[in-house]
Amino acid sequence: MSAALTRTGQASFDDLGTPLHDVTFCVLDIETTGGRAADGGITEVGAIRVRGGESQGTFQTLVNPGVAIPAQITVLTGITDAMVVPAPRVGPVLASLVEFVGDAVIVGHNVRYDLGFLNAALEAHGYRRFDNPSVDTCALARRLVRDEVPDCRLGTLARALRLDHRPSHRALDDALATADLLHVLLERAAGLGVLGLDDLLALPTMAGHPQARKLKLTERLPRAPGVYRFRDRGGRVLYVGKATDLRARVRSYFSGDERRKVGQLLRETESVDTIVCSHTLEAAVLELRLIRALDPRFNRQGRARPKQAWIKLTSERFPRLSVVRTVRADGGDHLGPFANHRSATRAVEAIQTAVPIRRCTGAPGRRSAPCAVAQMGRALCPCAGDLDPDEYGRVVALVRDGWTHRVDLLLSPLTRRMDELAAAERFEEAADVRDRAAALVDVLRRRRRVDALRASGRTELRLPDGSGAVLDGGRLTEAWGPGGQVRALDLVEGVPPPPDDGATDTLPSDAVIAELGVVASWLDGAAGRVRVVESTGGLAERWPRLPDLRGRGDSRRGHR
Repeated sequence: MSAALTRTGQASFDDLGTPLHDVTFCVLDIETTGGRAADGGITEVGAIRVRGGESQGTFQTLVNPGVAIPAQITVLTGITDAMVVPAPRVGPVLASLVEFVGDAVIVGHNVRYDLGFLNAALEAHGYRRFDNPSVDTCALARRLVRDEVPDCRLGTLARALRLDHRPSHRALDDALATADLLHVLLERAAGLGVLGLDDLLALPTMAGHPQARKLKLTERLPRAPGVYRFRDRGGRVLYVGKATDLRARVRSYFSGDERRKVGQLLRETESVDTIVCSHTLEAAVLELRLIRALDPRFNRQGRARPKQAWIKLTSERFPRLSVVRTVRADGGDHLGPFANHRSATRAVEAIQTAVPIRRCTGAPGRRSAPCAVAQMGRALCPCAGDLDPDEYGRVVALVRDGWTHRVDLLLSPLTRRMDELAAAERFEEAADVRDRAAALVDVLRRRRRVDALRASGRTELRLPDGSGAVLDGGRLTEAWGPGGQVRALDLVEGVPPPPDDGATDTLPSDAVIAELGVVASWLDGAAGRVRVVESTGGLAERWPRLPDLRGRGDSRRGHR
């Protein structure tokens, strides 16, 4: 079978930098009086900004270099002393050029020459040197089309590749020709799996990928969404991933990634097979199920084993909060999962700040006096044996209700506390309360999404292109592409969906929670395009919406 798809929660291989279609390039060229950058003068500057193959504007001006233009330069460029006398000096030109370039990637043919003159002039006039990433089309051409041309001069390449613009030794003409060349070279580079800016910047110095011979494994892969699997000589699955374009994604592994894990994966790979999916939702869900069922070695490498945690409200006579690694059906209530023990602990601290639930762990009535936290008025305590069970029951009810349908019972006290601390200019303490509250809000938001999907019953979704899916309690059961051919997902590649057999009646299994998280994330991303055709239980977000409490900076840095 064939496939493509994009992995969920695996940043190890899929972080390929900024996609090239999202990169703004500023292609520039200068004409000079010749000589060294420190001694010569600039006589003309031309530039064009391009993004996604479209021009975003041009820049062109003659420059008075303040020195005579050598005769041989005039013969080459046609620029005479008389032409540059009324032109501005380089200082004002630099100010405009810096603004025009902005943070774009600078492109030039032998770009080091152009940047050498420009940076020397910038430093001489008190400006910062250009530190933008730069791309040299001459170096790219040597890597990609050297066998097709006698040399890599701009004029030679323009003729051989039939570029729309031809260089004339005038700055803007040469910049336009270089922009045409850049687009041709980007198309060629895509054949090597160069899809991101990082790969493009590294391409000229690549001596050829050591596993380039295995690119033939990708020749027949489809350009469609789905799941791909790298297999070793014995057919064992080494790695599972997803992609929106299977062929492009798999080929991208050969683009010069120097990470040790990628190199070892490619050395062991002897075949690649794919499963074409109807859309990215099916791909993401299928990837998750395959990874869970197969546990491929390279999906495990570089990732710590799951250390998720839960908050447990114990079933004691006077319940308390604790952080646990597993959920057991012992009568306690649970909230989670959290990514790690620290996040769960911070959420516990947030709840303890909001309501006076007990913090001690001793048996009630064993001590003659309340514990220290109770004596400070921050918690109720059964240590002395005189705590009214009904009074404490109301506190426990606040916690249970705050976990489910009355989140304001927990968040309002936290918000008030943050405001009080900020008003007293105790900003670090306010930020700490905010971070604790954010940990609580994050898990409450995930719980809401999971609960909403589980309660939605049978839900049919449609996308504008005619593709769609059916969810049953939030789990994907059917999917179809624009052609309308429905595929049931009760068993794909021998892998069934995870059973909804959680540790308690109210909590689903970890596998179901993970899958519902994938579905919820997809729904969030497709919210503007997806249409709910039918939902027997109703698919809606609970109101009011939870606040976003994540600060823009690390609270440990204090207030600024």
